[in-house]
Amino acid sequence: MEWFTASGYWLSRLVLQRGLAALYLVAFASAALQFRALIGERGMLPVPRFTALAPLRRTPSVFHFHYSDRFFAAWTWGGALLSAAVLFGGADAVPLWAATAMWAALWVLYLSVVNVGQTWYSFGWESLLLEAGFLAVFLGNARTDPPVLVLWLLRWLVFRVEFGAGLIKMRGDSCWRDLTCLYYHHETQPMPGPLSWFFHRLPRPLHRVETAANHVAQLVVPFGLFAPQPFASVAAGLIIVTQLWLVASGNFAWLNWVTIVLAFAAVDGTAMAELFSLPPHAPLGGAPLWFEVLVLAATALVLTLSWWPVRNLLSSHQRMNMSFNAFHLVNTYGAFGSINRRRYEVVVEGTDEDEVTHATVWKEYGFKGKPGDPRRVPRQFAPYHLRLDWLMWFAGISPGYAREWFGPFVERLLTGDPATLRLLRHNPFPAAPPTHVRARLYLYRFTTWRELRETGAWWHRTLQGEYLPPIRLAGPGS
Repeated sequence: MEWFTASGYWLSRLVLQRGLAALYLVAFASAALQFRALIGERGMLPVPRFTALAPLRRTPSVFHFHYSDRFFAAWTWGGALLSAAVLFGGADAVPLWAATAMWAALWVLYLSVVNVGQTWYSFGWESLLLEAGFLAVFLGNARTDPPVLVLWLLRWLVFRVEFGAGLIKMRGDSCWRDLTCLYYHHETQPMPGPLSWFFHRLPRPLHRVETAANHVAQLVVPFGLFAPQPFASVAAGLIIVTQLWLVASGNFAWLNWVTIVLAFAAVDGTAMAELFSLPPHAPLGGAPLWFEVLVLAATALVLTLSWWPVRNLLSSHQRMNMSFNAFHLVNTYGAFGSINRRRYEVVVEGTDEDEVTHATVWKEYGFKGKPGDPRRVPRQFAPYHLRLDWLMWFAGISPGYAREWFGPFVERLLTGDPATLRLLRHNPFPAAPPTHVRARLYLYRFTTWRELRETGAWWHRTLQGEYLPPIRLAGPGS
């Protein structure tokens, strides 16, 4: 069937597939390097305890059948190796059926991780990567031209990401409507990057222009993805530029990068090849019947499941980042429907003194990504996801967001748990665990130009009060 494939999109598919493989690699590596402290057998929210309570039908995962830290590590590092193989062309070097199986395996591998990740994996970019990875199963490989239907489904996904985010803003915080949200956002976002201070210090009229441009990019431009070429390519280009702006201004794990990669589904591959002076690419030919049937079935499934996100988009009670099924297919997306005006940070401290007095010396734990030391410039970590640091931002908003895991986190600091300490940048007690740990709440704000020049500090912080009183491990007789 000639209508089934799009020969001019071979380069678009190449960028899309290699980009998704790279992001899968980051996601699996992030899971492998952090899981022991977060969801391991002795983690803050252990997988075995979760699977004992959560039914398989609601959280399909291989870890319902067996879990050990060694098995989880093998599972995630196996996913990382498979991702690397696809990234470096492995799926293009094998028959179509094998390439399809490789992409399906990546999806199953990561679905199993996300569905037992609990609070640590409750972010919209987890579902976005899974939905994009599912569609990649049906993109084919270098032996066939990319299926037209799947390219349209990928555009539909980008549309929902952008348009959903735009709608949630207009329906949410009034500062989006009066164009003042970016007076605060660069300072109060979950994890500022090295340029966030400079973005925050832009003149306020530019912030208003920035906000208005965001509305255009999310509420108008996405419709261009469904227009004929070259308009679809222009729309995709504008989305890519907007997402790169977000990459530069903060750390949002792989959310922006997945959106950038997916936007290439609307870019005319032939025109892109000409732009970069690449040699002409001959048509690859049609796909076998079994693959066409598979693509048609996947298309029918996505169209059927689209009813729920469409209904959500049209609802005045729109919800952000929600999956309507246990397989994270055809989800609804959105971000920052409301903006914090102030930034509160939880600062965790310990002491090795036996008794706590007014003269006790407290030493601060340092986190890799979240603000702590006012003189430390914010770092760039995205697309890598520092899960503990992100949850600490929520803890600063309200202790209720940290009820599940903050107590176990402090307990592991008191025992000197190596896996937990590896999640931190600085452990002030390298020789022995502290006797007491406490947490205090601070108001953080970016310094002014003058304060930065005079003090070298990027942040100014003011103590607000006690978040957690000093606690110690219970003794044998307690």
